[in-house]
Order: sequence, then structure tokens, then C-alpha cells
Amino acid sequence: MKIIRELKGWINGYNDMKAIADELQLAFDFLKEGITSEEEVDEAYAKAIEALEALELRNMLRREEDKLGAVLKINSGAGGTEAQDWASMLLRMYEHWCEAKGYKTTIVNLQDGDEAGIKTATLQVEGEFAYGYLKSENGVHRLVRVSPYNAQGKRMTSFSSIFVVPLVDDTIEIDVNPGDITWDTFRSSGAGGQNVNKVETGVRLHYNYKDPDTGETKEIVIENTESRSQFGNKDNAIRLLKSQLYELELERRRRAVSQIEAGKKKIEWGSQIRSYVFDDRRVKDHRTNYQTSNVQAVMDGDIDDFIRTYLMEFGDEA
Repeated sequence: MKIIRELKGWINGYNDMKAIADELQLAFDFLKEGITSEEEVDEAYAKAIEALEALELRNMLRREEDKLGAVLKINSGAGGTEAQDWASMLLRMYEHWCEAKGYKTTIVNLQDGDEAGIKTATLQVEGEFAYGYLKSENGVHRLVRVSPYNAQGKRMTSFSSIFVVPLVDDTIEIDVNPGDITWDTFRSSGAGGQNVNKVETGVRLHYNYKDPDTGETKEIVIENTESRSQFGNKDNAIRLLKSQLYELELERRRRAVSQIEAGKKKIEWGSQIRSYVFDDRRVKDHRTNYQTSNVQAVMDGDIDDFIRTYLMEFGDEA
């Protein structure tokens, strides 16, 4: 049934595109006969281009994992309060983007900054194709602005890292050895009521696994403070662990089938992908060279053009 639904979606997409193209052809024929205006033909053409680009974008999201939800983790970089404030601004940006898309979001872990902002946050995003879109955000995001936290009013540069993995669901089986898991519990910080502050509801999962390529033993650490129930937090921590293990396996598969090409651009953890220069009113993606001067709209979650441009150029590689 899942395969049938996917095929039906492509068939419907083709039929819709064909109908729009036929309308455009009809409008052009009517123009030659003097029945319609050039403005109406332009409108039909714009509608056809928009539909075609939407179908092409969907074609860039054809990997197995693209259809899944996402787990997005934000870490503030060096720079103290300014960097932590930048991390909180990015969290707000992604929350607004998710809200506009109709995605359900849950903050499963958040550590407040020392004076303002956040040190780290993990956002769980549930909705179709959330990972397919958000995978384009992997990397380091750079902020340049006159810092309100600098007494001399100097221009400062701050960095925050974004790490996105697919959110596994019940259709994907990931084997986790319970014997390789250890748990810590702690009191959740921040807002959440008296129960959260007095009871050790926060959980920290440690999972040791052997890298299949190198044989080296590595550790994954997951923190979850979403629920007031320790059991609920443990269940979700296991889900987040499976999501990260799934991403590791996907990356291993990609390495196995990919060919090294000179000059080929890669998304890698730690690479600077985008700059947000507030004073110059410019946000630029360094991978695609797409940029906009509407900084406020971007910080309010309007990042669709960045995502679309990236996927259309690098969708087959991501």
C-alpha cells in the first residue's frame, strides 16, 4: 500500500502538470486568435513554471529517508553570550519555519545560556519530508552584527552548528543492544514546574557501538528532558538513538556507493554553509551563492528559497 500511494502521488503530479501545460498551450492559442490577453498568458506561464519547479523539487526528495521527520540539534560555538544568543535566534527561525509548514515540533532537550540565549537545543520535527528539506541546513551558520552584548558596540562574528538526522518511525527497524546502553538521570533545568525541578526526570543515554568500517568502539550520548516522566524521556531517548544510528548507516551506504570527484561540493559537519550579515542586510548561502537582503524575513523562518536552491543543485548528492 505504501508503494501504491507513492506511485499514485507521482501519477497525480504528472496529470496535474499536464493539465497546467495544456492550459498554457490553450491560452497561447487564444492569444493568437485575439481571444485572450498577454497578461493572462503570462499568468498561465508563471503557474506552469511554479508547478514544474515543485515537481522537480519533489524529485530531489526521493531517497528513503527524505520522507521522514527530523531531529535538529543546535550547538552554540565559541563566543560566549553572543554565540548563545545566536543559537537561540536560529532555534526560533526553525520553529517558525516548521509552524509555517504545519510540522509538529517538540524541544526534547535545551540548555540555557549563562546570561542569554542557549548553549544547545534539540528540536524534534514530525511531518512528511521534514528531513528531506532540513538536511540542507547541516553545517555551521555564521552571524555578523554589532553585538548588543559588547560595551564598545563592536561588530562581532559568531557561529552555531546545525546537525540534522532523520527521525525514525515504526516502518524502520534498527537493532539496539540493550547491554550497550547505560543511563544517567538528572534534574531538568529551566521552566517546567515544580516536578521537573525537584525530581530527576531528565535522562542521559550512553550507547557504545563498534564502527563496522574501522572496528573502533565509539559512544553516542543522548539527552532528553521533554517529559515530566523519566520513563517517557527514556522511550524518546531510545527513539533519538535509533535516528542517529539510522543516519550513520545511511552515511555508510552513501560512502560505499559514491565516487570521489574532483571539485565536488560536500556537506560536512563543521563546514560553514551560510552567513547572516545583519549590518549589510545580507544572508548568503556559500554552497549555491543564493542570497537575499530580507534578513528579517529569513530570521522569521522564510528559508524556503535557500532550501529549494540547495536541493535543486545538490539534491542528488545530499
